[in-house]
Amino acid sequence: MTTATAPAKGGIWKQSRTFDPAVRLLFLNQLTINLGFYMLMPYLAAHLADGLGMAAWAVGLVLGARNLSQQGMFLVGGALADRLGFKPLIVAGCALRTVGFGALAFAQSLPMLIAASLATGLAGALFNPAVRACLAAEAGEERRVEAFALFNTYYQAGILLGPLVGVALTGVSFRLTCAVAAVLFAGLTLVQLRHLPVRAAEAPRELRGQFRTVLAHRTFWLFSLAMTGSYVLSFQVYLALPLAAGGTAATTALFVVSALVALAGQLRITAWCRRRLSRERCLVLGLALMGGAFLLPAVLGRGLVGLLLCAAVLSVANAVLYPYEMDTVVALSRGRWVATHYGLYNTVCGVGITLGNLGTGALLDVTGWSAAPWLVLCAVGLTCAAAMTLLARGGRLAAG
Repeated sequence: MTTATAPAKGGIWKQSRTFDPAVRLLFLNQLTINLGFYMLMPYLAAHLADGLGMAAWAVGLVLGARNLSQQGMFLVGGALADRLGFKPLIVAGCALRTVGFGALAFAQSLPMLIAASLATGLAGALFNPAVRACLAAEAGEERRVEAFALFNTYYQAGILLGPLVGVALTGVSFRLTCAVAAVLFAGLTLVQLRHLPVRAAEAPRELRGQFRTVLAHRTFWLFSLAMTGSYVLSFQVYLALPLAAGGTAATTALFVVSALVALAGQLRITAWCRRRLSRERCLVLGLALMGGAFLLPAVLGRGLVGLLLCAAVLSVANAVLYPYEMDTVVALSRGRWVATHYGLYNTVCGVGITLGNLGTGALLDVTGWSAAPWLVLCAVGLTCAAAMTLLARGGRLAAG
């Protein structure tokens, strides 16, 4: 059983107010980041293909450049946050995304579009590890899990609201969507520059030694690899489930259900887990639930009911996992180079998502929509749960 103190009671807003202003600012920060990102990015491909008349390969290149720059630079962004402090990296990342989104409003040529896309991805690599490390530090050890649970509700709220705002703005013009997103990030940059507190950076250390310390952490690698399966499975809300559902309305329903379950259930699920389970058991339970979610479409077929239930269970599983997953990263780091650990973790999981999506796509091409793809995804979740069980039994996750 966990020995952490009981979380504050009440709704999202009431619990948020029990934290210091710096933590509340980080909650607002993530809501705004996701709102701005998801009001624009879901409609970028259509703008490039239909608005600018670009070929499919060029659209893929622009979108891929953003993902590559973000995933490839996470480790560097985390390392810089540990050395320079969290605030400079958060502010710099939001400012760079302001520039990137503003450039997308006016870019017409492929080189300019790639440059703008690279800027938006690099921005995420700068602020993502720094935000999570800063939240862990500001919340403190006793309230980290509760803080990350609330963080996830704001994260999901941005995902839910962003596309709704974006579809209304894009109905006027995609340039307007870019402008509004850029203004949001510009305002966020100024607010953080003024109100986010400065925390002392890690003690100066030779950069190679910093990377060596993190990269040589064998248990952290094993934990990251085991958790990669959860990201592969979660991403099927964007890949396998929409493909199986077909149609815009059904796909929208998947996203709405997923976000609403997270918003309504995150705090209750986290409170239940804190009362009854240890951190390690929460990780195992979440991974097992993710695998089990894919039994639903395997049994019920491609009907919308089975797909919606799968999305809902995936969201519940993520609510179980996320606060304890983030807390474990801090615990395994033993409070040293926390942002660098987050950067490495994001990089490993990002590579896993890419490989997992390639594998899922190839499996769908070979087997079609039989039960086989869903059963393989189920097996991935159960395998990762078994791997996490072995790590927990060996006491390796008790660090910190």
